[in-house]
Amino acid sequence: MKKKQIGGLIIAAVLFIAVGVSSVLTNAVSERMLESSVETLLTGNYTFNAPLSDYIAVVRVEGTIQEQTSTGALDSGYQHTTTLEYIDHLMEDSNNKGILLYVDSPGGTVYESEELYLKLKEYKETTDRPVWDYMAHYAASGGYMVSMAADRIYANPNTVTGSIGVIMSGYDLTGLYEKLGIRYVSITSGENKDSSQLTDEQIAIYQTQVDEYYNKFVGIVSEGRGMSEDDVKALADGRTYTAKQAQENGLIDEISLYEDMKDAMSKEFGTDEFYELETPVSVWSSLFAKAEEIVPKSEAQILTETAEEMESGVPMYYAEQLQ
Repeated sequence: MKKKQIGGLIIAAVLFIAVGVSSVLTNAVSERMLESSVETLLTGNYTFNAPLSDYIAVVRVEGTIQEQTSTGALDSGYQHTTTLEYIDHLMEDSNNKGILLYVDSPGGTVYESEELYLKLKEYKETTDRPVWDYMAHYAASGGYMVSMAADRIYANPNTVTGSIGVIMSGYDLTGLYEKLGIRYVSITSGENKDSSQLTDEQIAIYQTQVDEYYNKFVGIVSEGRGMSEDDVKALADGRTYTAKQAQENGLIDEISLYEDMKDAMSKEFGTDEFYELETPVSVWSSLFAKAEEIVPKSEAQILTETAEEMESGVPMYYAEQLQ
């Protein structure tokens, strides 16, 4: 009995040690998996899953810069809230070494354009990392404003940029109403509450607002390009400029193709790894795709696919790979 008891104690001790070692290894593996996965879901179902080594983040500003009114995965164009969240995550990631701001936008609202500009400035001030800008088809108005946060600005040879200015517009439908026999009536608390039929006084009021936003825009360009406000105003009459004209006037630094700009950035930053947010996939299309994989093929489908393979002379698998 004594030998059996001793043997039992030894076996128990071995099992205890084995369980302990297994637990430690499991925890270590779990922690490692958590560390190696920085995947985060952003607004609009975009995924932030940055590399675990040094990389340059591509921040795309494509389309009209405006409020992100929907959070669905089928939205297209510039996603304002998502972009701000993306930059916030980049600020917290030490593997990120800088931002390539890719702008292909004719402009947008004052509010969102300035908010993005300020977020990029915050990124630079918080991390002390650089932002380089590349202008594609357009980088005008609000698209030019956000570019002012960049340390260096490149433009495609065919870029249209500039359009430094502010516009507030609407329609006067008085003549149309008269022809249609429609009488417009409004009861207001003050003479300037209703601006559907602008008076000279109201036009003057709105002009002061446009001037205020314009002066702020001029100040942003002055700071971003290291120019005096008078020099900026000489260029800021609302017109657009070609890449060559913009470079001659000090509005951009270089004219380059996108890949050449990326090569220059890689050499400067010491990494050729570029990362950008993963495009969201429609939930419904994903579900249908999975359902299609689960449902077994009918005999008719199998015969049809076999006939197609025979007719083309190329097995279906290889045909898909070669497309």
